[in-house]
Amino acid sequence: MPQADAKGKAKRAGGGMWTPLATPLFRRIWIGTLLSNLGMMIQTVGAAWDMTLMTPAADMVALVQTAMMLPIMLIAVPAGAIADMHDRRKVGLAALLLALVSAVVFSIVSFAGLMSPWMLLAYCFMVGTGWAVMSPALQSAVGEQVPAAVLPQGIALNSIAFNMARSLGPAIGGVIVATAGAIAAFFVNALMYLPLIAVLLLWRRVQKPSRLPPERLGWAIRSGVRYAIHTPAIRTMLSRSFLTGFAGGSVASLMPLIARDLIGGGAQVYGVLLGAFGVGAVLGGLMVGPLTRRFDSEAAVRWTTILFGIAVAIVAVSGNMAVSALALIVAGAMWIAPVTIFNIGVQLSAPRWVSGRTLAAFQASVCGGIAIGSWAWGHVAEEGGVRLALLCSAGALGLTALVGRLLPMPDLQHGDKETVVLDDPEIALAITGRSGPILVEVEYRVRADQARAFYDAMQALRRIRQRNGAVDWQVARDLADDQLWIERYNCPTWHDYLRQRSRMTAADVAVTDHAISFHIGDDVRRVRRLLDRPFGSVRWRDDTPDPGTPAVLPAAGGTGAA
Repeated sequence: MPQADAKGKAKRAGGGMWTPLATPLFRRIWIGTLLSNLGMMIQTVGAAWDMTLMTPAADMVALVQTAMMLPIMLIAVPAGAIADMHDRRKVGLAALLLALVSAVVFSIVSFAGLMSPWMLLAYCFMVGTGWAVMSPALQSAVGEQVPAAVLPQGIALNSIAFNMARSLGPAIGGVIVATAGAIAAFFVNALMYLPLIAVLLLWRRVQKPSRLPPERLGWAIRSGVRYAIHTPAIRTMLSRSFLTGFAGGSVASLMPLIARDLIGGGAQVYGVLLGAFGVGAVLGGLMVGPLTRRFDSEAAVRWTTILFGIAVAIVAVSGNMAVSALALIVAGAMWIAPVTIFNIGVQLSAPRWVSGRTLAAFQASVCGGIAIGSWAWGHVAEEGGVRLALLCSAGALGLTALVGRLLPMPDLQHGDKETVVLDDPEIALAITGRSGPILVEVEYRVRADQARAFYDAMQALRRIRQRNGAVDWQVARDLADDQLWIERYNCPTWHDYLRQRSRMTAADVAVTDHAISFHIGDDVRRVRRLLDRPFGSVRWRDDTPDPGTPAVLPAAGGTGAA
């Protein structure tokens, strides 16, 4: 569905920007998330300013932002796999408790006067770790909390919640730090986790039982990475997210130095500047809907990124408080707009079985770019000054906007969230879920004059097979029979093959049916499912007892699709 049509459909269904808040569960989780984000922003202000008091080194100050973002880059994908494998409510609770314990411990350490620059970075890393585990679990569950027609608005509201916290948190944090010190900011952060913990404890989430056991963590991560690699739209948005985060990471990481060195202010000035950036971010989140209705996603991303770069350049050359604050409002709006477009696009493109992992990959891309960019711009600021670092960042944002020539953004559209259940194949061998590899061969008879069209259809089918779990896919044509084509692929185990079949969406089935439509003749396609290296499925001696173990998930009837 084209982007404008999808938006229009949501609007006709009664989906305004604030419509998801009419759902009580979403509203409670959204408010709790807003408060926890508010506490995190207050803590970030306290940590960044505390670092400026402990050391004048620009690179150490910038590392506060890196310490917050690095865990998201490192563990977001495993966290997304865990969210897809287990109860998302429980995963979110565990992550919140980790962040709460970290906040309490380091508040006590700071109160005792034992805090050092590297301990402060460790604290930021632990808080970032909790957020990295919590965010994929809760954000990927938005589809369980709101109707499908207003899912984009629900996703956008989550971004708005973070940016409302960004706008209010720095100002509140600046007041707290100025009046009571960084210790108070750390304690307030701990308290802000409690409402969301209470909401999740009261959430009676209905979890659909899986017909298959969960994947092991390593395989689940690999499945998520494979899905992203073999989905061009998601792959493009992840690449663009990383580049945008890298180029634009200078503003948040160098904000304390902008306040101290370029404007000559203190903690309150720093809070006001962060608040201006946050106000702009809220405005940017609100303008995403009108922006994407008026422009296609590529134009929206390109021009907001260019305007972001211009605003950063103004902050670099201006030493005036008012001018810098106005420029930061624009910068905040132009920063969050493309990031929200990336977020919505990724979540709309992924089916439910992999939504936590693709969302985590998006967060890892953005935050990885911010973490690496914060380190890079901090190093430039240490060597050449804050003004030079901001100007270089502005130039990088301009170059990032040109990347769209090579990696154009796809149109935002609703993807299939639910999967189609196929019949289990009939088998005669006594195998277990770990038996394998499983080799699959599918024969097609295709008219010779349809060879090119069939080959193109099979290439579309290849992407679906591979992103859902098939490996070593190939298609071959018989030299002696110009109508005979053979598709081959394998899966590591029998359970992996069943998972690959259970991950088909309605759109995937349509692509499969299109390829099958080229098959001619009255005979049904011949499908072979072979057990490679069939250890345990044969008797080694005549007197060896037959295992006799019943096959895993015997067919209820029919052979289904390959």
